[in-house]
Amino acid sequence: MKPIGYWLNRTDLALTTTMNAMLAGSGLTRLTWQVLNVLEADPQATDTTVRMSLTANASPAELADVIATVLANGWVVRPAAEHLALTEDGRARLSRVGERVAAFREASVAGVSPEEYRTAVAVLEQMTLNVESGQGC
Repeated sequence: MKPIGYWLNRTDLALTTTMNAMLAGSGLTRLTWQVLNVLEADPQATDTTVRMSLTANASPAELADVIATVLANGWVVRPAAEHLALTEDGRARLSRVGERVAAFREASVAGVSPEEYRTAVAVLEQMTLNVESGQGC
């Protein structure tokens, strides 16, 4: 059996690669889609909000690049310094890919019961907390 780190890395790569391919026709990537979702969920979002929300998904430099990209593409505007807000085009993009993302999510957990999914997430969360707190190190 391969160790959990192998499967974590392989799963993340598979999710990213597949989502990037699925979203490419809409001009999005997994990370740009995630940024737009953060902004949709929080109308008062700032650059810091995005960085904190997605810290596990990308480096600060990658997130800065994606923020610059969504601004340059007109999917997001700055209503005030350091603040970010979706434009109508940004909202429309999220809406257009919503069904495909939902189908992707459903397909990605095919054969996994809701209980198994909750257990897997709980185990990963506990492992992360253990490592981040320095337990056993």
